Amino acid sequence: MRKNLIATPLIGGVLLTGSVNLHAEGLVESLTGNNVNDTQALKDLGIEIGGWADAGITYASHSNKSGNNGAIPFGTDRVNEFQLNQAYLYVEKAVDTSGSEWDIGGRVDFMFGTDAPSTQAGGWDDQILGSDENKDFNQYDVAFPQAYAEIFAPIGNGLTVKAGHFYTIIGYEVVTSPDNFFYSHAFTMNYGEPFTHTGALATYQINDNWSISGGAVDGWDNFRREGGDWSFLGGANWTSDDEKTWLALSLISGEDGDDSVGQNTTMYSVVFGHDFADNLHYVFQHDFGVVEDGNAPGDDADWYGINQYLTYDINEKLSAGLRAEWFSDRGGRINSFGTNYYAATAGLNYSPLSWLKLRPEVRYDWADTNGAGAVFGGNKNEQVQVAMDMIITF
Repeated sequence: MRKNLIATPLIGGVLLTGSVNLHAEGLVESLTGNNVNDTQALKDLGIEIGGWADAGITYASHSNKSGNNGAIPFGTDRVNEFQLNQAYLYVEKAVDTSGSEWDIGGRVDFMFGTDAPSTQAGGWDDQILGSDENKDFNQYDVAFPQAYAEIFAPIGNGLTVKAGHFYTIIGYEVVTSPDNFFYSHAFTMNYGEPFTHTGALATYQINDNWSISGGAVDGWDNFRREGGDWSFLGGANWTSDDEKTWLALSLISGEDGDDSVGQNTTMYSVVFGHDFADNLHYVFQHDFGVVEDGNAPGDDADWYGINQYLTYDINEKLSAGLRAEWFSDRGGRINSFGTNYYAATAGLNYSPLSWLKLRPEVRYDWADTNGAGAVFGGNKNEQVQVAMDMIITF
């Protein structure tokens, strides 16, 4: 599965719009025979409404009474308790990039759940429910991860410009649950990459194989906090003629919108995908990032890693997958001490119905702390976790 930014064709292969279940029959249509997007009013406006609910539970071999899963990224960050990770709704008017006419569209996304606090932007949706002390939902919160306008200009082979608040083009894994194979997330995605940006991004389709993008954004996961901390965001995307091989290069450089005014943060991501067969898919990802003077004046803090994914489609309803990760956190982005993190995950995707997907998985994590400290929920440096979630597409 190629990276899906819920956007027009951009970085990470030939991207789709909505979730991977976008054109499948949702729960409401399955039960009632009606699809709100088939109404004449929405068709005339070119508007589509969709969403899903994602909920699951995680068991960890070294869990503690607090239920916190230590350094494990969002998704499976709570153990021995039911999580409603995402109750997600979007409204979109996609721009038509296939014609020779100007077109205007846009999109707004809303999320409620335990994933929401990890995907909020400073000075935007992190302020809706107030401070942590005033929240009544424990680990739950709300987020508006996307709210943007989009214009297609029939210039050359087509120029698309997005302005507002939108998901990043960096990396392979994404926030939206239906667009990831695994329930849990990689350390790289959670700690080494931005989730969202606020600004403008232009994409130009050079030819059938190449597209490029570039723009200015207000740092990482930032809306108006430390306004003016502008960064360059851009990349290039290549897809082979047979669409079985693809490469995505992305880069962000500038001040990242946090309290470290004047400190440059630069990172790049390389994602390569290849289909060995129609049902056997491989993805390789490498990230590298550095924060100027991140450890001390004159001492930059960096991080880097390698992720690999292998998935096999057993039949139309069942797929199996493996993920292996090494994340070197020498700058201490996860804990005050820098260390190496390793993770291996095996999982299944089972879709007995068009609107239902089950994602059971087993994951092993190990941190090479050399006695500097413990990183997982049971004050251990390694653990095994078993988790499963259920995604219902509306």
